[in-house]
Order: sequence, then C-alpha cells, then structure tokens
Amino acid sequence: MPAIARRHRLLLAFALPAVLSLAACGSGVSLDEPIEGPSWRLVQLQGEMVDGGGDPQGTPSVQFGSDGRAVGSGGCNRFSGTYSRTASQLRIGQLAATRMACAAPERGQREMQFFQALQSTASYRLQAPARLVLLDGSGRTVAMLQR
Repeated sequence: MPAIARRHRLLLAFALPAVLSLAACGSGVSLDEPIEGPSWRLVQLQGEMVDGGGDPQGTPSVQFGSDGRAVGSGGCNRFSGTYSRTASQLRIGQLAATRMACAAPERGQREMQFFQALQSTASYRLQAPARLVLLDGSGRTVAMLQR
C-alpha cells in the first residue's frame, strides 16, 4: 500500500505542474509579456468600439516607457504622465495634456473618456499577443487597446 501511495504522490508532483502550465497556455493571457515599448491604439472604450475616422492622429493611443513614463495622444491633445506596473496591477499617475481644441465635439468627448479610463485603471490583462485590456478596481473593462 505505501508503494502505491508513493507512486500517486510522484504522479501528482509531476502531473499537476504540467496540467497547470497547459491550462495557462490555453488562456491566451500572459502577464510575463511586457506592455512597455509599442504604441497601444484604443479600439474599445466603455464597451463601444472606437473608430479613428481614417485619421491615425485622431485615434487615442498610449505608450508605456521602460522609465515609468506614459505618453500618448487623446485624439486631439498629447499627454504624458507616470505609471507603475507590478504583475497584473497597473497604476497610471496624474496626466498632463496640451489644451488644443478638438475640431469635432465627439472627438473631445472621447478624449476625455479615454483620459478618465487611463486614470481609473487598476490592473490589466493581455489577450493574444497584441491586445491590452485595462480594468478598473472592480475588474470591469474600461478600455481595450491593440498594438
């Protein structure tokens, strides 16, 4: 009987980590992949798809630097600020932005909502290799961006 119990323990010791690793691979989510470097373009804000209207300058975006700085565009104005990232937690500090008027009122409204989404971010998820989901403190998606 003790020999069988030992075999079961050995099987669990080797099989369980392998099963957990495979389960993590199938989720499509990786927190090991850094968000720093590329420019992330906004594709969804508060559950609604975002269309830049064919103007790449009009699409809100953010870039996270390895120095803890976040820079980007709200669609009308450039912004910068600081951020900190630990595991899946992401905190974006106070943002400073230029004060140019938006030509279209809806673009100005979207920019304000984008800035609010960035400021309310508490954590993130990576989906696939090129999709970043920003989550608020309740775990709700506030914005989705892609490379």
